Amino acid sequence: MKAPARPVADHSPWSVFLIFLRLGLTSFGGPIAHLGYFRDEFVVRRQWLSERGYADLVALCQFLPGPSSSQVGIALGLTRAGYAGALAAWLGFTLPSAIALILFAGLLISQGSPAPGVLQGLKIVAVAVVAQAIWGMARSLCPDRQRVTIMAAATIAVLMLTGIWSQLLVLVAGGLVGLMLFRPVADPQPDRFSVPVSRRTGTFALLLFTALLAGLPMLAVLFPGGLVALTDSFYRVGALVFGGGHVVLPLLQAETVDAGWMDVDTFLAGYGATQAVPGPLFTFAAFLGAAMDTGLPGWLNGLLCLVVIFLPSFLLVIGVLPFWERLRHELRVQAALAGVNAAVVGLLLAALYQPMWVTAIRGPGDFALALAALVALMFWKLPPWLVVTATAAAGWLLA
Repeated sequence: MKAPARPVADHSPWSVFLIFLRLGLTSFGGPIAHLGYFRDEFVVRRQWLSERGYADLVALCQFLPGPSSSQVGIALGLTRAGYAGALAAWLGFTLPSAIALILFAGLLISQGSPAPGVLQGLKIVAVAVVAQAIWGMARSLCPDRQRVTIMAAATIAVLMLTGIWSQLLVLVAGGLVGLMLFRPVADPQPDRFSVPVSRRTGTFALLLFTALLAGLPMLAVLFPGGLVALTDSFYRVGALVFGGGHVVLPLLQAETVDAGWMDVDTFLAGYGATQAVPGPLFTFAAFLGAAMDTGLPGWLNGLLCLVVIFLPSFLLVIGVLPFWERLRHELRVQAALAGVNAAVVGLLLAALYQPMWVTAIRGPGDFALALAALVALMFWKLPPWLVVTATAAAGWLLA
C-alpha cells in the first residue's frame, strides 16, 4: 500500500531539524550506516526523493572531500527547506554527539584522566572500529587487483612519508592512476532534482572555500599560535579529507598531537569515546577543541572547532550542487574517484598501524580484547556504543 503524502510542515526548517535530531540521537555505526538510515527515512518512509536521486546524491558526496554522510544530510536539508533547512539538518544530526563529547572532554580535564584501564580499553576498541571500517571499505572499494595495488602503495607511502600534505599527495596520485587505469561505463540518465541555489551563488561558495583554504595558512603565519592557527588547522582538515569518517583520524593527529596541542593518549581516548556516541565521526573535533588550552572556555573552543571543520562541507555542497547535473555524467571523474577511493583505504590501513596499533596493542591481553571487540562488531552485529562501553569496562577490570 502506498504511503500517504507527508504533511506540508515537512518543508519547514523546524520540521527538518526535528527529523535529523531523531537521527542524530539514534544513528550509531559510522558513515556507511548513516547513509542506510537516511535512505530508510527519506527515500522509503518520507519519499523526499527517488532511489536513483538518492544514489546520485550519495555519489556526489563521496566525490567531495569531507564527511560524506553529513554532506548528504546538509544536501537533503538544502533541497527540502533551503539554506535554513541545510543548517537545521546539520544541527539536528550533529549536536547530540558534539555535546556529549564536549562533556567527556571536560570530565577528562577535571579528573586528569579516566581510570588507566578505561583509557586503555577506549584505545583498544578504536583499533577494532577502524579495522572493521577498513574491511568493509576494502571489500567495496578495492574489488580488483589494480585497486588492491593502489591501496597497498598508498599504505606504504603514507607510512614512509610525514606531514599532512603527503596524505593529500597520495590521494591525488591515486586519482591520477585511476584516470589511467579505469574506464567506467556510462549510466542511464539519472533522475533530476531541484536545487534552490543559483550557479552564481554556487560559484561564490566555491571561491570562498578556495580563498579560506589559501588565506588561512597565510594568516596563521602572520599570527602564529592561538585561535588563527587552530582555525587554519581544522578548516584544512575539513577541506582535504577524502572518504570522511575514520579517514579524519590521521589528519587530526598530525594537526593536534604532532603539533603539540595534546598527547596521544588523550587523542585516542577521545576517538574511542567518539565511537560510543551516535551521529557523525567529525564531531571528534568538538572533543579535541574542548580538550585544548587556547585561552577560551573548553566548551566554546569545542564549538569553534566543530563549526570550522564542517564549514568546508557547507561551502562545497552549496557550491557544487548547482553544477552536479553536468558533473555526474563525466566518466573521467568516476575513473579518478575509483583510484582515490582505493588510496583512501590505504590511508586508513596506515592509520590502523600508526598511531593506533603501536599505541594501543601492548601485549597478548590487549590483542585478545581488540579481537573480541572486532568479532562483536563484525559478526555479532552488536551496537558500537555497547561494544565501546563493554571494552572500556573490560579494560578497567583487567587493569
